[in-house]
Amino acid sequence: MALEITDATFEETVLNSDKPVMVDFWAAWCGPCRMVGPIIDEISTEYDGKAVVGKVDVDANQEFAAKYGVRNIPTVLVFKNGEVVGRQVGVAPKNAYTDAIDSLL
Repeated sequence: MALEITDATFEETVLNSDKPVMVDFWAAWCGPCRMVGPIIDEISTEYDGKAVVGKVDVDANQEFAAKYGVRNIPTVLVFKNGEVVGRQVGVAPKNAYTDAIDSLL
């Protein structure tokens, strides 16, 4: 399962990570988010130890969603050394997400 990231843990988990980080910004009421969720969970398992893969519930945690201009969900951001290096808005095939991580490993 993907790591649950909150506004309180975002800086430590995402910005200070020494590994690539993939963050899925989602909400429980969002249909497309429910399609992306299982893909993100699979990637989390496959990349365990190589990358950090987590989810931010935008209803409960709005600070970093606003900071990174997340206006539509699902939005998946990829971070390296605390900087956004990739962005996928909407539903995409699994390889769109894994390719983004693979390019950083």
